[in-house]
Amino acid sequence: MARARVYITYKEGILDPQGKTILRALKSLGYDEVENLRVGKYMELELAGTDKEGLEKRLGEMCEKLLANPIIEDYDLEVDV
Repeated sequence: MARARVYITYKEGILDPQGKTILRALKSLGYDEVENLRVGKYMELELAGTDKEGLEKRLGEMCEKLLANPIIEDYDLEVDV
């Protein structure tokens, strides 16, 4: 059994309205040191198999087809076998 983590964020230049809203809220609470904030998604998966390279390839396919929107999002993945 392998464990995998996927981090999904908007690509640079894509507007992040949720991030902007949270940033404004932090500043209104007095946290002026926060200069920028971007929101993303984090997923944990359990995968059958022990071939790390093969699992990374399959997970990349999952990201491209369903988990992320490759037009506006970037993703990073980690697989621990």
